[in-house]
Amino acid sequence: MRLRNVKGAKEKIENSKYIVLDYSKYYGKFKELFKNNNPIHIEIGMGKGKFIRQLALKNPHINYLGIEKFDSVIVRALEKLEQDDIPNLYLIRMDATEIDKVFDHEIDKIYLNFSDPWPKERHANRRLTSSLFLKRYDAIFKKDKEICFKTDNRHLFEYSIKSFTEYSYKIKDICLDLYDEDLTDNISTEYEDKFHDKGMKIYKIEVYKQTK
Repeated sequence: MRLRNVKGAKEKIENSKYIVLDYSKYYGKFKELFKNNNPIHIEIGMGKGKFIRQLALKNPHINYLGIEKFDSVIVRALEKLEQDDIPNLYLIRMDATEIDKVFDHEIDKIYLNFSDPWPKERHANRRLTSSLFLKRYDAIFKKDKEICFKTDNRHLFEYSIKSFTEYSYKIKDICLDLYDEDLTDNISTEYEDKFHDKGMKIYKIEVYKQTK
C-alpha cells in the first residue's frame, strides 16, 4: 500500500547513503557499486525494507538491492536503515517495468514478495510473474536464473506457477501454507506478518532455470 504525504521524503531520499540516485551509470557494472564480485540479489517491490535488511545482515557475502517505486514507501525503509551500517545493501527508486534498462546480465537471484496481484485479467501483464516480466528478467540475470516468490493471494500463486512452468522454469521448492512448515530460515516481510496474524495462508515457490 502506498503511503502518502510523508514530509521531507524527497530530501531524505536524496541525502541517504543507501540510495543509488544515478543508477544508470552502473548499468552492467553494479559490482563497482559494491566494490566486490559477490553475487547480487534484488527484491522487486521491497516495501518498508524489513525483508531485505534482514537478508543483508544475515548474508554479508551477498550484495542486495531493494527496488521500490514510491518515495513515500522507500523513505520508511530509510528511517530504519539510517541507524545501521550495512555495506552490502543499497536501494533504488524505480519502476519495475524499467528493470531490463537498469541491469545487464549481473543479477543472481530475484525476490518477489507480496507483489500487486492485479486481479483483472486485462492487467495480467502487469503482474511481476507474467511472461512479459520473465522475459525482462532474462536480460538481467547473470547466468542461471533463480526466483523466490511469496504471496497471500491464491489466484496469483496459481497464475505464477503456470507462468513459471510455461517459461521453462523448474520448481525447486513449493509451499501451500508456509507457516505449516519448518520456518528455520524464513525471513518475513511486513505484509507477511500482517497477513499471518490474520490467519491467512502464505504461499511460497522457488524456481530456477539453468543456462545451457
